[in-house]
Amino acid sequence: MDPADLYTDIVARVYGALRSTTFSAARYRAFIDSHGQPALELGCGDDGPFYELASDLDIDGVDSSADMVRVGRERLRAAGSSARIHQQRMEELDLPRAYASIYLAGPTFNLLVDDATALEALRRIARHLLPGGAALIPLWMPPPTPTEEFGVTRIGRVGSAEARYTVVGEDYDGSSRTRTTHTRYELVSGTDHVVEHRDWTIHWFTPDGFRLLAQDAGLSVEPSAVEDDEFTAVVTVREPIDARRGSV
Repeated sequence: MDPADLYTDIVARVYGALRSTTFSAARYRAFIDSHGQPALELGCGDDGPFYELASDLDIDGVDSSADMVRVGRERLRAAGSSARIHQQRMEELDLPRAYASIYLAGPTFNLLVDDATALEALRRIARHLLPGGAALIPLWMPPPTPTEEFGVTRIGRVGSAEARYTVVGEDYDGSSRTRTTHTRYELVSGTDHVVEHRDWTIHWFTPDGFRLLAQDAGLSVEPSAVEDDEFTAVVTVREPIDARRGSV
């Protein structure tokens, strides 16, 4: 499966009920307050900080999943919000305006499966930054999933249905900095039982490796400490980028 299609179909339906981590909008509001509007959230999905911030900020969202975008747009309409969500991949980002603040809520950047794809995404981010703007990119260096977690099912509710998530195996390759976790998603409602198997691939970077990649994209990275295998890169444009976009 194309990585951009991971959060589709049953996964899009059960993701909110099964996710183990949520992200507070306060961190991203503070970042936007520091760097300005308009703002852009990459990988906004159908829930999370973007929808809280859209109530009173000039902010757009981007996600690669058609299912997430559809539900997210419905949510915005129901709230009477004029915020926009675009369906695009990060490495193909091509929006009609530039931004003072760009951020990802959590390590969504790690879903880009190799360095070449990540480099192109960073180049696209650079093209969409206004002069003086900045992008906040949380990153994760995942360890292997503990073997005792294999076969253990996480359960949640989607309306009257039961959602299930199980890790069934994993391939961990330190040389390519890639972890591919083999998962099973289930949605059970009465006699209906829908099952999908998905591979969840995480590609990670060391702080030095990410800094060099960002430099290749024309970006500078503020130093960041590693805490519990996580670090946050704040990037700014290091040099003029050809075809820089202005606000329209």
